[in-house]
Amino acid sequence: LAAANQTHEPLFWVGACTVACVLLWLLYRLLSGFRIWVLGNGSLLTPRLGKWAVVTGATDGIGKSYAEELARRGFALMLISRSQDKLDDVAKLLEEQYKVETKTIAVDFGKADIYGTIEEGLSGLEIGVLVNNVGVSYPYPEYYLHIPNLDNVSGRLSVFLTLCFVFTSFKLISFVFRSKGVILNISSASGMYPVPLLTVYSATKAFVDFFSRGLQEEYRRQGIIVQADFVATKMTRIRKPTLDKPTPDRYVQAEVTTVGLQSQTNGYFPHAVMETILLQYTHTYLSFMMVSEREREREREREGDKKDLILCR
Repeated sequence: LAAANQTHEPLFWVGACTVACVLLWLLYRLLSGFRIWVLGNGSLLTPRLGKWAVVTGATDGIGKSYAEELARRGFALMLISRSQDKLDDVAKLLEEQYKVETKTIAVDFGKADIYGTIEEGLSGLEIGVLVNNVGVSYPYPEYYLHIPNLDNVSGRLSVFLTLCFVFTSFKLISFVFRSKGVILNISSASGMYPVPLLTVYSATKAFVDFFSRGLQEEYRRQGIIVQADFVATKMTRIRKPTLDKPTPDRYVQAEVTTVGLQSQTNGYFPHAVMETILLQYTHTYLSFMMVSEREREREREREGDKKDLILCR
């Protein structure tokens, strides 16, 4: 009996240590989740970072919601988008509702000769927050060779990727000089894993995610925060908000409290839960599910079905 106890004793301690490690890991995850999703970091984004916030794609959807939230927090706003009329409308709204100063730059992000215009417009401004919200997609899920105007899409994607590089470099230098600044790059859950029938879109969002996380590691010791945000926006055609598909305003209100706590964020607690569940599936099964869902969406779009759908942002 004594010999048997001696044999089982090491197994007991192995089991005890394993259980203790699992419990400690669960406790860490719970405390981390409480810190991020309950306590948050809502006091970080203030004009102490710099008087101005810059938002691209600021005239509707998630971009407009970021502009309104940052104006509510006291930032002066530099709004950048394609339509001067829409820019004027948003600028007027912010000035009247939040009593903040605004400036606008109207550019076509599909063209390669816009960088000088943007750099000139940003010159001399003390910028604390930069929201990169420019993306390119196509009308509906489609197999790669059947994407409408594929050559045109490819050209615009090239400009988009270059813009992400150049636009970030415009202000990163001044952020480093002042040892403070926040860059929010709008990515997508589609960038976390390949999304068949949205392959090109998914790949660009993966680039934004990796680019942001790499910059965060390079510059976080210098007081710079770079965050990739996984969002659902007007581009995804969400018309009826639900718990899992919030309005842009609701999403932004939740996301800004995670800045400085996560380099890669879902920004919205139900989305974080959904991501955790999805990532438990094997890649093969997940791809099968996505192909099936995207094909159904593709057929609905081709048949002219006007029901609500989401193109996986």
